[in-house]
Amino acid sequence: MVTVAYTTFAERRVSAWIQDRHGPNRVGPQGVLQVIADGVKNFMKEETYPGFANRTLFILAPGLAFLPAMLTWAVIPFGSPLPTPWGRIDLVVADLPVGFLFTLAISSVGVYGIVLAGWSSNNKYALLGGLRSSAQMVSYEIAMGMSTVCVLLLSGNVTLNTVIQQQSHMGWNALLLSVACFIFLIAAFAETNRVPFDLPEAESELVAGYHTEYSAMKYSMFPIAEYANMITASAMMATLFFGGWDIPFTQWDNTGDFTVLKSILTFGSFATKVVFFIFFYIWIRWTLPRFRYDQLMSLGWKVLLPIALIYVVVIATAVVTLDKAGVVRGPLFGGVLFAINVVLMGAILLVLDRGRIISPAYSRLDRGRVQRLRDVSSGRRTLNHAADKGA
Repeated sequence: MVTVAYTTFAERRVSAWIQDRHGPNRVGPQGVLQVIADGVKNFMKEETYPGFANRTLFILAPGLAFLPAMLTWAVIPFGSPLPTPWGRIDLVVADLPVGFLFTLAISSVGVYGIVLAGWSSNNKYALLGGLRSSAQMVSYEIAMGMSTVCVLLLSGNVTLNTVIQQQSHMGWNALLLSVACFIFLIAAFAETNRVPFDLPEAESELVAGYHTEYSAMKYSMFPIAEYANMITASAMMATLFFGGWDIPFTQWDNTGDFTVLKSILTFGSFATKVVFFIFFYIWIRWTLPRFRYDQLMSLGWKVLLPIALIYVVVIATAVVTLDKAGVVRGPLFGGVLFAINVVLMGAILLVLDRGRIISPAYSRLDRGRVQRLRDVSSGRRTLNHAADKGA
């Protein structure tokens, strides 16, 4: 909870830095107590309820959005095992054998809170925000899940510690599975309702979206859930594709006995990666505009999902071929996968879209009809210019 609270503070300070402002700096040294002041303010504010709301679901919805966001952290390892006089302690709350499947499953439950918040408010703007959010999460959850299948193919296990150990010997999955990493990153932005996919709470269209009618601490639980999901997505990105707590360019932390120093340094490595992705989230928010709704749905169904399905087939074929050829899971194995991903990423970035689907100027008209409309417009301007000269 403290980390989530200070992530909101980090966003305000980073956005101020990007826009050449100061940001919150009055409450406490450098404004570090601003978060506590905001929390006290939200606890002290008056609770309001819409006159025709379904009060039971209206009260329940913030909790349904908040609890899954806090539960997903349970299976993410944040450091190497810590030796103690009472035995070895794994630095993970619950080292479940289902690993990241638990995170994907629990995080998807959060959409119920958002949908119920929109419906129970009896407000058209809130309802539209809830419907947008449900459609968006369904559209991008499939692509996100398919991107993690490739990680499973390499590690052979869904336990996150096994995924980390696999990357310590073969290299980061961000290099070996670049396309999967790219898909997971985009889907993570959409799943957390962050810019450029913040259509469920588009202020210019829906006032505040699904939490329009909420106030005080009930309102605060929705931003808390969003930032908790953002931290979880950053931790999952670091774990699945960037080695998790593994310190890069060394095997020291994976060999020999575990020590307190290893636990501290590996935790620092993991925290550094997570902080980088949180900064990336904030950077994107204050850099890019949001998509239109049709662009968002087209990207999910027409681009990411077909790419994810084809990519799973390609990687599965490559892994089976290399295993049959007797190539050991090591540098050579990783080098072949890296070469395949370089070719595929080049095809995706240079050939696939070319501004037809997600360009800001995208139109439902084909090129011929657009050109005819331009010719008609140009002819009218010519006639008007001639008439002005005659006059």
